[in-house]
Amino acid sequence: MTAGYDPHAFEPFAVTVDLAVFTVRAGALHVLLIRRGQEPYAGTWALPGGFVLPRESAETAARRELAEETGLAPGVVAALHLEQLRTYSDPDRDPRMRVVSVAFTALVPDMPEPAAGGGGDADRARWVPVGEAAAPGADPDPDPDPGSGSGPDPGVGSGLAFDHAVILADARERVGSKLEYTCLASAFCPPEFTLGELQAVYETVWDTALDRPNFRRKVLATPGFVEAVPGAARLTGGRGKPAALYRPGPATTLHPPLLRPSEGPTR
Repeated sequence: MTAGYDPHAFEPFAVTVDLAVFTVRAGALHVLLIRRGQEPYAGTWALPGGFVLPRESAETAARRELAEETGLAPGVVAALHLEQLRTYSDPDRDPRMRVVSVAFTALVPDMPEPAAGGGGDADRARWVPVGEAAAPGADPDPDPDPGSGSGPDPGVGSGLAFDHAVILADARERVGSKLEYTCLASAFCPPEFTLGELQAVYETVWDTALDRPNFRRKVLATPGFVEAVPGAARLTGGRGKPAALYRPGPATTLHPPLLRPSEGPTR
């Protein structure tokens, strides 16, 4: 210990991690939630997360907690590109003690189902449409397992636990921004896709209707974003000619960025 330093002169506090992991399922943006099996907020839905152990980094703790609470395979968790979102340090954010949380977020395609029973201090885990998770007082699981003995869900009417509604809103803004300057959206499309399918990904994540001709013009003018598949086309259900097919190009970032409309109709 450094001479002259007294660690007892400072009030101890804990450090936790919280994760906002998003994917697109059935044409809607989903976030991974767990239902807490312990107090505080027992029975309430929350983002996965937990306490950082004395000898681990915040990112290591994030991956450990995600695997423990959701049952996702270690290989799936290890492959996630977690991006540090920000630190949440309101003195009263946790009723147990002073707790500072480091939040992480990720937007990833092809995510598997979590273990239904959860793990750690979670008794359930599932993908939830972001609109349901973000709604005040929403209960993403209104029909609890009748065999669990939990009875009516105590989380009904209370929203997400802790300050997780704030974290969720911040994380959604971050992943929306990520689509502005990276080529991530194409990862949510089939290997060969129409520009309409690519546009649907942007509209889903941004929750904004986009002008089709303007979107097409911007995508095709961005070097390396997409490449045309020679001679390939797909009927899209309309009465017009089949739509041209594209595949992801070599670029990983967008220059210029594909910016969200500052104002526009939501879907």
